[in-house]
Amino acid sequence: MPLADPVALTSELVRFETVNPPGEERACAQRIGQLLEAAGFTVAYYEFETGRTSLVARLDGSGEGPPICFTGHIDVVPLGRAAWSRDPFAGERDGDRLFGRGTTDMKAALAAIILAATRLASLPRKTGIELVFTAGEETRCEGSHHLAAQPGALGEAGAIVIGEPTANVPLVGHKGLVRYLIKTTGVTAHASMPEEGDNAIHKIAEVVRRLERFAFGVAEHPVMGSPTLNIGTITGGLNINSVPDEAEIGVDIRTIPGQTAEGIQDRLKTALGGEATVTNIASEDSVVTDAGDAWVQEVYDVMEPLLGQRPEPATAVYFTDGSVLKPAYGGPPTVILGPGEPTCAHKTDEYCSVAKLESSTEAYLEIMRRWCGV
Repeated sequence: MPLADPVALTSELVRFETVNPPGEERACAQRIGQLLEAAGFTVAYYEFETGRTSLVARLDGSGEGPPICFTGHIDVVPLGRAAWSRDPFAGERDGDRLFGRGTTDMKAALAAIILAATRLASLPRKTGIELVFTAGEETRCEGSHHLAAQPGALGEAGAIVIGEPTANVPLVGHKGLVRYLIKTTGVTAHASMPEEGDNAIHKIAEVVRRLERFAFGVAEHPVMGSPTLNIGTITGGLNINSVPDEAEIGVDIRTIPGQTAEGIQDRLKTALGGEATVTNIASEDSVVTDAGDAWVQEVYDVMEPLLGQRPEPATAVYFTDGSVLKPAYGGPPTVILGPGEPTCAHKTDEYCSVAKLESSTEAYLEIMRRWCGV
Protein backbone atom coordinates (compact mmCIF):
# COMPACT_ATOMS: atom_id res chain seq x y z
CA MET A 1 0.00 0.00 0.00
CA PRO A 2 1.67 3.23 -1.14
CA LEU A 3 1.56 5.77 1.69
CA ALA A 4 0.72 8.46 -0.85
CA ASP A 5 -2.75 6.97 -1.44
CA PRO A 6 -5.43 8.35 0.93
CA VAL A 7 -8.07 5.90 -0.33
CA ALA A 8 -5.93 2.87 0.40
CA LEU A 9 -4.97 4.17 3.83
CA THR A 10 -8.58 4.99 4.71
CA SER A 11 -9.62 1.47 3.68
CA GLU A 12 -6.86 0.00 5.84
CA LEU A 13 -8.01 2.02 8.86
CA VAL A 14 -11.64 1.03 8.27
CA ARG A 15 -10.65 -2.64 8.47
CA PHE A 16 -9.72 -2.12 12.12
CA GLU A 17 -13.04 -2.76 13.87
CA THR A 18 -12.99 0.01 16.46
CA VAL A 19 -16.73 0.05 17.19
CA ASN A 20 -17.45 1.82 20.47
CA PRO A 21 -18.53 0.14 22.63
CA PRO A 22 -16.24 -1.65 23.27
CA GLY A 23 -13.78 0.48 21.26
CA GLU A 24 -10.57 -1.57 21.26
CA GLU A 25 -8.66 1.18 19.46
CA ARG A 26 -5.19 -0.13 20.39
CA ALA A 27 -4.35 -2.04 17.19
CA CYS A 28 -5.44 0.84 14.96
CA ALA A 29 -3.55 3.35 17.12
CA GLN A 30 -0.41 1.24 16.90
CA ARG A 31 -0.65 1.07 13.10
CA ILE A 32 -0.99 4.85 12.93
CA GLY A 33 1.96 5.17 15.28
CA GLN A 34 4.09 2.92 13.07
CA LEU A 35 3.42 5.09 10.03
CA LEU A 36 4.22 8.29 11.89
CA GLU A 37 7.36 6.93 13.56
CA ALA A 38 8.65 5.83 10.15
CA ALA A 39 8.29 9.43 8.99
CA GLY A 40 10.23 10.82 11.96
CA PHE A 41 7.51 11.58 14.52
CA THR A 42 7.94 10.84 18.20
CA VAL A 43 4.91 8.81 19.29
CA ALA A 44 3.47 8.18 22.77
CA TYR A 45 0.50 5.97 23.64
CA TYR A 46 -2.01 6.54 26.45
CA GLU A 47 -4.70 4.08 27.62
CA PHE A 48 -7.62 5.03 29.83
CA GLU A 49 -8.71 1.37 29.89
CA THR A 50 -7.21 -1.85 28.54
CA GLY A 51 -7.18 -1.58 24.75
CA ARG A 52 -8.63 1.94 24.77
CA THR A 53 -5.59 3.63 23.29
CA SER A 54 -5.00 7.23 22.23
CA LEU A 55 -1.76 8.51 20.76
CA VAL A 56 0.10 11.80 20.58
CA ALA A 57 2.72 12.26 17.85
CA ARG A 58 5.15 15.18 17.68
CA LEU A 59 7.44 16.56 15.00
CA ASP A 60 9.70 19.44 16.03
CA GLY A 61 10.59 22.52 14.05
CA SER A 62 13.92 24.32 13.80
CA GLY A 63 12.78 27.59 15.34
CA GLU A 64 10.49 28.99 17.97
CA GLY A 65 6.72 29.12 18.11
CA PRO A 66 4.05 26.62 19.08
CA PRO A 67 3.19 23.73 16.77
CA ILE A 68 -0.10 23.32 14.98
CA CYS A 69 -2.31 20.48 16.24
CA PHE A 70 -4.39 18.19 14.04
CA THR A 71 -6.74 15.82 15.82
CA GLY A 72 -9.28 13.09 15.18
CA HIS A 73 -10.81 10.07 16.89
CA ILE A 74 -10.17 6.39 16.17
CA ASP A 75 -13.43 4.88 17.43
CA VAL A 76 -16.61 4.49 15.38
CA VAL A 77 -20.25 3.99 16.30
CA PRO A 78 -22.09 0.62 16.15
CA LEU A 79 -23.50 -0.58 12.82
CA GLY A 80 -27.17 -0.31 13.77
CA ARG A 81 -29.86 -2.90 13.14
CA ALA A 82 -30.40 -2.29 9.43
CA ALA A 83 -28.51 -4.51 6.99
CA TRP A 84 -25.61 -2.96 5.08
CA SER A 85 -25.41 -3.43 1.32
CA ARG A 86 -21.62 -3.72 1.61
CA ASP A 87 -19.16 -5.11 4.12
CA PRO A 88 -18.92 -2.25 6.67
CA PHE A 89 -15.30 -3.10 7.48
CA ALA A 90 -13.90 -3.60 3.98
CA GLY A 91 -13.49 -0.03 2.76
CA GLU A 92 -14.92 -0.75 -0.69
CA ARG A 93 -14.90 1.91 -3.39
CA ASP A 94 -17.67 2.53 -5.89
CA GLY A 95 -16.90 5.48 -8.12
CA ASP A 96 -16.48 8.59 -5.94
CA ARG A 97 -17.81 6.84 -2.84
CA LEU A 98 -15.68 4.96 -0.34
CA PHE A 99 -17.97 2.84 1.85
CA GLY A 100 -17.52 1.55 5.38
CA ARG A 101 -18.21 2.31 9.02
CA GLY A 102 -16.06 5.28 9.92
CA THR A 103 -15.23 6.44 6.41
CA THR A 104 -17.03 9.74 7.03
CA ASP A 105 -16.75 9.77 10.82
CA MET A 106 -13.80 9.92 10.68
CA LYS A 107 -11.12 7.58 9.37
CA ALA A 108 -10.88 9.36 6.02
CA ALA A 109 -9.80 12.46 7.92
CA LEU A 110 -7.30 10.41 9.93
CA ALA A 111 -5.78 9.13 6.68
CA ALA A 112 -5.62 12.65 5.24
CA ILE A 113 -3.95 14.00 8.39
CA ILE A 114 -1.41 11.16 8.46
CA LEU A 115 -0.51 11.54 4.78
CA ALA A 116 -0.21 15.33 4.93
CA ALA A 117 1.91 15.13 8.08
CA THR A 118 4.26 12.47 6.71
CA ARG A 119 4.78 14.50 3.53
CA LEU A 120 5.59 17.60 5.54
CA ALA A 121 7.99 15.64 7.73
CA SER A 122 10.56 15.45 4.92
CA LEU A 123 10.64 19.25 4.52
CA PRO A 124 12.57 21.80 6.62
CA ARG A 125 10.24 23.48 9.12
CA LYS A 126 10.39 26.49 11.41
CA THR A 127 7.64 25.19 13.70
CA GLY A 128 6.41 21.70 14.46
CA ILE A 129 3.25 19.61 14.35
CA GLU A 130 1.37 17.80 17.11
CA LEU A 131 -1.07 15.05 16.13
CA VAL A 132 -3.64 13.79 18.62
CA PHE A 133 -5.65 10.66 17.81
CA THR A 134 -8.13 9.75 20.52
CA ALA A 135 -10.05 6.74 21.73
CA GLY A 136 -13.57 6.95 23.05
CA GLU A 137 -14.76 10.19 21.45
CA GLU A 138 -18.09 8.78 20.34
CA THR A 139 -19.30 8.23 23.89
CA ARG A 140 -18.02 10.93 26.22
CA CYS A 141 -14.62 12.02 24.90
CA GLU A 142 -12.92 9.68 27.39
CA GLY A 143 -9.65 9.63 25.48
CA SER A 144 -9.26 13.40 25.25
CA HIS A 145 -10.27 13.85 28.89
CA HIS A 146 -7.64 11.25 29.85
CA LEU A 147 -4.95 13.03 27.81
CA ALA A 148 -5.84 16.40 29.30
CA ALA A 149 -5.48 14.94 32.81
CA GLN A 150 -2.02 13.41 32.18
CA PRO A 151 0.85 15.84 32.93
CA GLY A 152 2.94 16.29 29.80
CA ALA A 153 0.73 14.21 27.51
CA LEU A 154 -0.33 17.28 25.54
CA GLY A 155 2.35 19.74 24.55
CA GLU A 156 1.66 23.13 22.99
CA ALA A 157 -0.62 24.19 20.16
CA GLY A 158 -0.97 27.57 18.52
CA ALA A 159 -3.94 26.41 16.45
CA ILE A 160 -6.10 23.29 16.18
CA VAL A 161 -7.69 21.54 13.21
CA ILE A 162 -10.35 18.94 14.10
CA GLY A 163 -10.98 16.53 11.24
CA GLU A 164 -14.65 15.80 11.94
CA PRO A 165 -16.95 15.56 8.89
CA THR A 166 -17.72 18.95 7.33
CA ALA A 167 -17.54 18.12 3.59
CA ASN A 168 -14.36 20.25 3.62
CA VAL A 169 -16.17 23.40 4.77
CA PRO A 170 -14.19 24.98 7.65
CA LEU A 171 -16.36 25.56 10.73
CA VAL A 172 -15.39 27.84 13.61
CA GLY A 173 -16.98 25.91 16.45
CA HIS A 174 -19.72 23.65 17.69
CA LYS A 175 -22.45 23.58 20.28
CA GLY A 176 -21.89 22.08 23.69
CA LEU A 177 -23.65 19.06 25.13
CA VAL A 178 -25.51 18.48 28.38
CA ARG A 179 -27.49 15.33 29.19
CA TYR A 180 -29.90 14.77 32.05
CA LEU A 181 -31.89 11.90 33.47
CA ILE A 182 -35.24 13.14 34.74
CA LYS A 183 -37.09 10.78 37.07
CA THR A 184 -40.54 10.70 38.65
CA THR A 185 -41.63 8.36 41.45
CA GLY A 186 -45.00 7.18 42.70
CA VAL A 187 -46.65 4.36 44.64
CA THR A 188 -47.25 0.93 43.16
CA ALA A 189 -50.63 -0.82 43.37
CA HIS A 190 -52.69 -3.43 41.55
CA ALA A 191 -53.76 -2.23 38.09
CA SER A 192 -57.41 -2.98 38.93
CA MET A 193 -57.22 -0.46 41.78
CA PRO A 194 -55.24 2.49 40.34
CA GLU A 195 -56.74 4.80 42.95
CA GLU A 196 -54.65 2.97 45.55
CA GLY A 197 -51.41 3.95 43.81
CA ASP A 198 -49.64 7.00 42.42
CA ASN A 199 -48.76 6.59 38.74
CA ALA A 200 -45.18 7.71 37.94
CA ILE A 201 -45.82 7.46 34.19
CA HIS A 202 -48.61 10.03 34.46
CA LYS A 203 -46.11 12.32 36.15
CA ILE A 204 -43.40 11.78 33.53
CA ALA A 205 -45.99 12.49 30.83
CA GLU A 206 -46.59 15.87 32.43
CA VAL A 207 -42.82 16.44 32.50
CA VAL A 208 -42.69 15.74 28.74
CA ARG A 209 -45.50 18.21 28.13
CA ARG A 210 -43.69 20.88 30.11
CA LEU A 211 -40.45 20.24 28.25
CA GLU A 212 -42.23 20.82 24.96
CA ARG A 213 -42.79 24.39 26.18
CA PHE A 214 -39.41 24.79 27.89
CA ALA A 215 -37.64 28.11 27.27
CA PHE A 216 -33.90 28.45 27.75
CA GLY A 217 -34.10 32.17 28.42
CA VAL A 218 -31.00 33.05 26.35
CA ALA A 219 -30.52 35.13 23.23
CA GLU A 220 -29.71 33.38 19.95
CA HIS A 221 -26.00 33.12 19.18
CA PRO A 222 -25.07 35.03 15.99
CA VAL A 223 -23.40 31.96 14.42
CA MET A 224 -24.63 28.92 16.40
CA GLY A 225 -28.26 29.93 16.69
CA SER A 226 -30.34 28.71 19.62
CA PRO A 227 -29.87 25.79 22.01
CA THR A 228 -31.93 22.66 21.37
CA LEU A 229 -33.60 20.02 23.55
CA ASN A 230 -34.43 16.44 22.63
CA ILE A 231 -36.10 13.74 24.72
CA GLY A 232 -34.29 10.61 23.56
CA THR A 233 -35.35 7.83 25.93
CA ILE A 234 -38.31 6.97 28.15
CA THR A 235 -38.78 4.07 30.54
CA GLY A 236 -41.31 3.27 33.24
CA GLY A 237 -43.08 0.46 35.01
CA LEU A 238 -42.17 -3.17 35.56
CA ASN A 239 -45.35 -4.97 34.49
CA ILE A 240 -48.56 -4.01 32.74
CA ASN A 241 -50.87 -5.05 35.56
CA SER A 242 -49.34 -2.76 38.21
CA VAL A 243 -49.36 0.97 38.81
CA PRO A 244 -45.78 2.07 38.01
CA ASP A 245 -43.85 3.63 40.87
CA GLU A 246 -40.95 4.92 38.76
CA ALA A 247 -40.49 6.49 35.30
CA GLU A 248 -37.55 8.21 33.65
CA ILE A 249 -36.60 10.12 30.50
CA GLY A 250 -33.22 10.96 29.01
CA VAL A 251 -32.80 14.52 27.74
CA ASP A 252 -30.11 15.75 25.36
CA ILE A 253 -29.47 19.51 25.18
CA ARG A 254 -27.09 21.22 22.76
CA THR A 255 -25.82 24.45 24.28
CA ILE A 256 -24.42 27.75 23.06
CA PRO A 257 -21.67 29.89 24.66
CA GLY A 258 -22.68 31.33 28.00
CA GLN A 259 -24.82 28.41 29.10
CA THR A 260 -23.73 26.10 31.91
CA ALA A 261 -24.94 22.66 32.95
CA GLU A 262 -25.73 23.99 36.42
CA GLY A 263 -27.72 26.93 35.11
CA ILE A 264 -29.79 24.75 32.78
CA GLN A 265 -30.38 22.21 35.56
CA ASP A 266 -31.71 24.94 37.88
CA ARG A 267 -33.99 26.19 35.12
CA LEU A 268 -35.29 22.66 34.45
CA LYS A 269 -36.04 22.10 38.13
CA THR A 270 -38.01 25.34 38.28
CA ALA A 271 -39.97 24.51 35.12
CA LEU A 272 -40.77 20.95 36.18
CA GLY A 273 -41.73 21.67 39.76
CA GLY A 274 -41.22 19.32 42.67
CA GLU A 275 -42.47 16.10 41.05
CA ALA A 276 -39.24 15.31 39.17
CA THR A 277 -35.56 14.90 40.00
CA VAL A 278 -33.01 16.13 37.46
CA THR A 279 -29.56 14.51 37.31
CA ASN A 280 -26.72 15.69 35.08
CA ILE A 281 -24.99 12.69 33.49
CA ALA A 282 -22.78 14.34 30.82
CA SER A 283 -21.47 17.77 29.98
CA GLU A 284 -19.14 19.09 27.27
CA ASP A 285 -18.56 22.78 26.57
CA SER A 286 -19.29 24.58 23.32
CA VAL A 287 -16.34 25.71 21.20
CA VAL A 288 -16.14 28.90 19.16
CA THR A 289 -13.40 30.92 17.46
CA ASP A 290 -13.81 34.42 16.01
CA ALA A 291 -14.07 34.00 12.24
CA GLY A 292 -12.08 37.21 11.91
CA ASP A 293 -9.01 35.59 13.48
CA ALA A 294 -6.03 35.90 11.12
CA TRP A 295 -5.31 32.17 11.09
CA VAL A 296 -8.97 31.30 10.45
CA GLN A 297 -8.90 33.67 7.48
CA GLU A 298 -5.78 31.91 6.25
CA VAL A 299 -7.64 28.59 6.43
CA TYR A 300 -10.42 30.26 4.41
CA ASP A 301 -7.75 31.29 1.87
CA VAL A 302 -6.67 27.65 1.52
CA MET A 303 -10.20 26.29 1.20
CA GLU A 304 -11.70 28.95 -1.09
CA PRO A 305 -10.28 27.60 -4.38
CA LEU A 306 -11.15 24.02 -3.38
CA LEU A 307 -14.74 24.94 -2.51
CA GLY A 308 -15.27 27.41 -5.34
CA GLN A 309 -16.35 30.12 -2.92
CA ARG A 310 -15.17 31.84 0.23
CA PRO A 311 -16.35 30.09 3.41
CA GLU A 312 -18.83 31.92 5.63
CA PRO A 313 -18.75 31.75 9.44
CA ALA A 314 -20.62 28.61 10.52
CA THR A 315 -20.53 26.01 13.28
CA ALA A 316 -21.25 22.31 13.67
CA VAL A 317 -24.36 20.97 15.40
CA TYR A 318 -22.46 17.99 16.87
CA PHE A 319 -19.77 18.16 19.55
CA THR A 320 -16.13 17.10 19.23
CA ASP A 321 -12.94 16.51 21.21
CA GLY A 322 -12.36 20.22 20.73
CA SER A 323 -14.47 20.87 23.82
CA VAL A 324 -11.67 19.21 25.80
CA LEU A 325 -8.57 19.93 23.73
CA LYS A 326 -9.10 23.63 23.04
CA PRO A 327 -9.10 24.60 26.75
CA ALA A 328 -6.36 22.04 27.49
CA TYR A 329 -4.11 23.82 24.98
CA GLY A 330 -4.96 27.25 26.40
CA GLY A 331 -7.71 28.26 23.97
CA PRO A 332 -5.96 28.60 20.57
CA PRO A 333 -8.00 29.32 17.42
CA THR A 334 -9.75 26.14 16.30
CA VAL A 335 -11.49 25.02 13.13
CA ILE A 336 -13.43 21.85 12.35
CA LEU A 337 -12.55 20.67 8.87
CA GLY A 338 -12.82 17.19 7.39
CA PRO A 339 -13.68 15.36 4.16
CA GLY A 340 -16.57 13.33 5.59
CA GLU A 341 -20.20 13.99 4.69
CA PRO A 342 -21.96 15.31 7.82
CA THR A 343 -25.28 13.78 6.77
CA CYS A 344 -23.64 10.34 6.36
CA ALA A 345 -22.23 10.11 9.86
CA HIS A 346 -23.56 7.15 11.90
CA LYS A 347 -25.78 5.95 9.02
CA THR A 348 -26.10 2.56 7.38
CA ASP A 349 -23.90 2.34 4.25
CA GLU A 350 -21.78 5.25 5.48
CA TYR A 351 -19.45 6.62 2.82
CA CYS A 352 -16.97 9.41 2.11
CA SER A 353 -16.38 11.20 -1.17
CA VAL A 354 -13.03 10.19 -2.67
CA ALA A 355 -12.65 13.60 -4.29
CA LYS A 356 -13.16 15.35 -0.95
CA LEU A 357 -10.75 12.94 0.73
CA GLU A 358 -8.07 13.77 -1.81
CA SER A 359 -8.80 17.50 -1.54
CA SER A 360 -8.62 17.42 2.23
CA THR A 361 -5.21 15.74 2.10
CA GLU A 362 -3.89 18.59 -0.02
CA ALA A 363 -5.65 21.20 2.11
CA TYR A 364 -4.21 19.79 5.35
CA LEU A 365 -0.73 19.81 3.82
CA GLU A 366 -1.11 23.44 2.76
CA ILE A 367 -2.41 24.50 6.18
CA MET A 368 0.52 22.70 7.81
CA ARG A 369 2.99 24.17 5.32
CA ARG A 370 1.87 27.74 5.95
CA TRP A 371 1.92 27.35 9.73
CA CYS A 372 5.31 25.65 9.77
CA GLY A 373 6.96 28.16 7.44
CA VAL A 374 7.79 25.66 4.72
